[in-house]
Amino acid sequence: MSISLFQILAALLMLAAAVALVVAYRKYLAAGSERRMRSMLETVGLDSKVLASADTNAIVREIRQRCRSCSAEDVCEHWLAGKTAGDNSFCPNAKVFDELRKTRGAPS
Repeated sequence: MSISLFQILAALLMLAAAVALVVAYRKYLAAGSERRMRSMLETVGLDSKVLASADTNAIVREIRQRCRSCSAEDVCEHWLAGKTAGDNSFCPNAKVFDELRKTRGAPS
């Protein structure tokens, strides 16, 4: 059985579409994670400028990585929207945010 040029092109087109969908989905997830991270920073009393600060680059990379791999996205969304009471102890970055707030002199 011979594979025609049309079948090869169709297969390549489907593969490209699948890759594009995966890339778009990952960008969508990253954008949501970034939005939650920025909202969390502001909610806990940190200025979002800490993300651009040269002295916290390594810390921010770790914060982003933890946020992107977090399994508490729904809890985070509800907490940020004010639908859940309590502290942010569910957040894997809560201790880091507390330490940054202490070292930055932000209000507790």
